[in-house]
Amino acid sequence: MLYEISEEQRIIINTLRGFCEEKVKPVEEENDREGRYPEDLVKEMAKLGFFGSAIPEKYGGNFVDYFTLTLLSEEFSKYSPSLGTIMGASSLLFGNNLSRNGTEEQKKKYLPLVASGEWMGCMGLTEPGAGSDAMGLSTTAKKVGDEYILNGTKTFISNAPVSDVALVYATLDKSLGPKGICTFIVESGFEGYSAGKKFDKMGLRSSPTGELVFEDCRVPAANLVGGEEGLGAKQMIGGLDTERVGWGAMSLGLAQGAFDEALKYSMEREQFGGPIYNFQMIQKMIADMATEIEAARLLLYNAAAILDKGGKARLAASYAKLFSCDMCMRVTTDAVQIHGGYGYIKEFRVERMMRDAKIFSIGAGTSEVQRMIICHYLRP
Repeated sequence: MLYEISEEQRIIINTLRGFCEEKVKPVEEENDREGRYPEDLVKEMAKLGFFGSAIPEKYGGNFVDYFTLTLLSEEFSKYSPSLGTIMGASSLLFGNNLSRNGTEEQKKKYLPLVASGEWMGCMGLTEPGAGSDAMGLSTTAKKVGDEYILNGTKTFISNAPVSDVALVYATLDKSLGPKGICTFIVESGFEGYSAGKKFDKMGLRSSPTGELVFEDCRVPAANLVGGEEGLGAKQMIGGLDTERVGWGAMSLGLAQGAFDEALKYSMEREQFGGPIYNFQMIQKMIADMATEIEAARLLLYNAAAILDKGGKARLAASYAKLFSCDMCMRVTTDAVQIHGGYGYIKEFRVERMMRDAKIFSIGAGTSEVQRMIICHYLRP
């Protein structure tokens, strides 16, 4: 193996697996059907320390490295990418981002609350008119005395309906382009802040997604991330690299879970006097699924290793995210196909898995955007 899993990492994964087998797997399909936020499971995740998984120990978390975080996200999503998204949006998108970019005062104030699970975090980047064009923000910030006044709307934000605090990107001076973008820490109790519409989604249905609305929202100047204006674009880009590896890891875990279901079913389902696994067409599908999963795993582990070494992971993260997320859609589709008619009904997990898979080719930069990034770096 190119990447060895340590004994400490095995203990972490086994703890998570035990939790998921006992608590998550029995209720995941019902939570999906009801579109229910699993508050009881979230509380248990907090007790086990999972919301500190991307936050340094100094600030109440238990972050080891990005490789371990990738393993954790992968394992979570075998059972529930919804729970993986809830954890990732709070611990990684808010917590890890702030741990890398915030002032010491900001870290001490907010990170312990998020690491413990007492507060739920989220990141407000996407807007109705700014998705793939992340720099085309219309949310504005204006300095007034010792406060900033924010106006605008963020959309498709994971954890928005349940968040206590958000990292929000806004433009202070549009004439400066990316250098005019700033990042702010916005508490849900701040005047002018509200959680807007909650979306009814195709997949990840127990992970709440919605809007953040700012109407003359008053944010203390002390909540400008990093303490300096104009750092938002740089902070955003660095966060996207880690987010893409995280989303790739979740898509890998989901694909592995769907593969496991398909392999088991192909061994048990009998047609024409024997298990369908014996048919060459089924074997081709199984072999292709397994090969693609292993290839995605190597791309993701490589990107995580680059992050851990402090290297530039932009290209590696895009390789990993593109391949893993598109692979996940193919694998979950084939898992449904192997199940035949049973794969199309909600009593079988692969039906939910196929719906869950689609978002991974869209969020954190679409597959088309990843191809653009890759071609940019390949240009002679």
